Amino acid sequence: MNFTGQTLWITGGSSGIGAALAAQWAKRGAKIILSGRNETRLAKVAGSLGTDTLTLPFDVRDDTAMLAATEQAIAWTGNVDLFVANAGISQRSQALNTDMQVYRDIINIDLTAQIAATQALLPHMAARGSGRLVFISSIAGKVGVPMRTAYCAAKFGLIGYADALRAEMSAHGVDVHVIAPGSVATNVSRNALTSDGTRRGKSDDAIDNGIAPAEAAETIVCAIEAGQREIIVARGMEDAMGEMRRTPDALFDQVAALVASGYIEKMEAEG
Repeated sequence: MNFTGQTLWITGGSSGIGAALAAQWAKRGAKIILSGRNETRLAKVAGSLGTDTLTLPFDVRDDTAMLAATEQAIAWTGNVDLFVANAGISQRSQALNTDMQVYRDIINIDLTAQIAATQALLPHMAARGSGRLVFISSIAGKVGVPMRTAYCAAKFGLIGYADALRAEMSAHGVDVHVIAPGSVATNVSRNALTSDGTRRGKSDDAIDNGIAPAEAAETIVCAIEAGQREIIVARGMEDAMGEMRRTPDALFDQVAALVASGYIEKMEAEG
């Protein structure tokens, strides 16, 4: 797979995995669009890439801003070849003590907003008959992890949406990749929400000693180049848990075959 000259759009691109993915794809000759809330940090990442870049700052919860950014992203080069739904926030609190608003906020950011951004881009990719959608989920989207009930709910949901979307879009030439990282050395734990919705402000040893973002990004990009649909990026126990819950390729193929056999048309005909 050759990314030279392709246009790639990454949300949550101002730091962590998003910024590291931008660096990896820039090395491969791609043009990069970066989105996030912090315009200054986006500009800093963009300036370090050494390739054609566009920054589109917006809050993923703002549908109006997201739709405007989608139009700008497509207009920049005339197409978006690959989109990374990476924006998100984690959690560190027991379910017994967690305000319901925390569930609403995390599911809105990590799931609903990612679906909304993807849905806005789908007609463009379907009309072109090509494209790649990359969803950054988590090992916590495959295995329920304590202190992260809201985060797990959102990340499990993101994988469900992506897997169903993969089958549907197989008829339109659009590929879907799900990424399930374990502990990666980012600010995810510091930025996590606590039981009352406030920022945690401190990290975990597992995160601090986790995979370097550049290493994780290289693994992800190489796996996408190889056409892998579900990509686990983890070590040790986290890797073992992810592999235990890995979806077999044969199952992906079986569901895609339903679409190829006319399943959607039959369902729509039945009303």
